[in-house]
Amino acid sequence: MKVVILAGGFGTRLSEYTEYIPKPMVKIGGKPILWHIMEHFSKYMHFDFNIALGYKSEVIKEFFINYKALNSDFRIDLENGNILYHSDNFKKWKVNLINTGLNTMTGGRVKRIKPHLNNETFLLTYGDGVSNINLDHLISFHKSHGKLVTITAVRPTARFGELEIEDNDVLSFKEKPQLQDGWINGGFFVVEPEFLEFIENDKTMFEREPLEKAARLGQLKAYKHNGFWQCMDTKRDKDALEKMWAEGNPRWCQ
Repeated sequence: MKVVILAGGFGTRLSEYTEYIPKPMVKIGGKPILWHIMEHFSKYMHFDFNIALGYKSEVIKEFFINYKALNSDFRIDLENGNILYHSDNFKKWKVNLINTGLNTMTGGRVKRIKPHLNNETFLLTYGDGVSNINLDHLISFHKSHGKLVTITAVRPTARFGELEIEDNDVLSFKEKPQLQDGWINGGFFVVEPEFLEFIENDKTMFEREPLEKAARLGQLKAYKHNGFWQCMDTKRDKDALEKMWAEGNPRWCQ
């Protein structure tokens, strides 16, 4: 199944890093978060990627153009430029890098990818969030209900510790627990091609009119994911993911 990854935003809330690179290229454990996301999809045998580019698209293009050389040992003949790689253990990824406009909204970016999707069901997510979601289960759930869109619903971790209090006595304390009430959009969509007709133009936000219309028409289903999920909106988020990696516990890889 083809995978669409939205990677064109400005990443203003992570401006400590995004002045010179797009947010999907901010590194966790020495690799861009975009790479971690693609690794998760490839774990479930999805190798056909369509990256919707925008802000500083050249950085992402250069990463993939140079990926093989920078991650391999090789011999180069400087006389004729021929390169002999010493290993054939390369990624199976096929990556379409598509400029979708600098100021295009998320819906418009998805719409611009349409010519590359062959009118097929596709997977869609954001280029700044990782999860250990079981993609096989997600796809099976989508096929079971027959609606246009499946959205992954998640409960994010609270930013602060949670106290259970009775008569000023603390009965329990949980440091940054997973929220128990309320589900939010966690990305990791499964989308039927007919849904793209709900997107009007470049100014359309995917999360507003198109999904709201799908919900009104009964064409939007939620797959509830109770496992790990973390977006990288701020430096705090980035540091938390980096800490997990450094401690050998990257929960999105489990």
